[in-house]
Amino acid sequence: MFGFLKKTLKGGDKSPAAPTPAPETVVVPAAAPAASTPEPAPHPDKKRSWMDRLRSGLSRTRDQIGGGIGGLTSLFSRRKIDEEFLEELETTLLMADCGVDATQHLLKELRLRWKRDKLETTDQLQSALAEGLLSILAPLEQPLEISGHRPYIIMIAGVNGSGKTTSIGKLAKHFQNEGKSVLLAAGDTFRAAAREQLMTWGERNGVAVIAQESGDPGAVVFDAINAARARNIDIVLADTAGRLPTQLHLMEEIAKVRRVIQKAEPSGPHEVLLVLDANIGQNALQQVKAFDAAIGVTGLVLTKLDGTAKGGVVAAIARQSPKPLRFIGVGEQIDDLQTFRAKEFVDALFMPIGGSNTPQA
Repeated sequence: MFGFLKKTLKGGDKSPAAPTPAPETVVVPAAAPAASTPEPAPHPDKKRSWMDRLRSGLSRTRDQIGGGIGGLTSLFSRRKIDEEFLEELETTLLMADCGVDATQHLLKELRLRWKRDKLETTDQLQSALAEGLLSILAPLEQPLEISGHRPYIIMIAGVNGSGKTTSIGKLAKHFQNEGKSVLLAAGDTFRAAAREQLMTWGERNGVAVIAQESGDPGAVVFDAINAARARNIDIVLADTAGRLPTQLHLMEEIAKVRRVIQKAEPSGPHEVLLVLDANIGQNALQQVKAFDAAIGVTGLVLTKLDGTAKGGVVAAIARQSPKPLRFIGVGEQIDDLQTFRAKEFVDALFMPIGGSNTPQA
């Protein structure tokens, strides 16, 4: 474990618009450059490919929706297409958190294909459904490109329990694997354990963390940006306090952090990521809308697509709040957060590993 280097930062921006830092800022230094940071000990899940883990994570949707209702696998094991089958498919998609809009859109397209193309078996209809779902999800596939700014400032928001701080640690590792240097800003000064949690991730990745034992989150982020600029760091990942979207006065505090970032770097933030828990279903849509109104969300991270999560929420987001889905997470390991790829997602939802008959994206 690393020791804490306590240091009083002098200055920052002397202009009146700059926030006043707290008296003491804690800087947890990286022990070694990212390139020489040793990999964590292998975990048994690492023996499985990303597609295996993704398919396993989506098993709840594919095999069993819950409440005794079968999933897509059992439904498509039937051989006959009729209105009763389509009604059951509609129920299954709704139970999978696809939402009314996406479900109605998919069923309308399937009915057209059924009659126009004279589909006879449920296998054929499954292929048509996979194609329809892929067409919905494809626009969300917009991988995050880090270019044009140094440091590239990524502001990260989300409600408590969404996996926000853990996602920051995983993102740090992701960017390190791309050869980028990273600095973390512990801007969640509201939750007692958030600072320590982020420091642990910083130690694990060999990444410096800018934090304060207490104080203004905007000051922490402001200091982090200046520190990254001085050290020639590529990326700043700025944590913010978890907020419920209905707490308007607290949402305003996050909006203030965004304004502080713009004072430290007028072109920033260069990305505003909202972390969503895949288990919350349609509530994810309300979170996207509320956080977007407050801080201008530019991309999404969907976590916990494993266990009890139902993957249809991705379709609901695509139809009603189509923000780029930058990353999805399917587990607790550091490499279980990966860039979202629509075809991979659809293949994992419908097809056995090693086989696919979905169209190319």
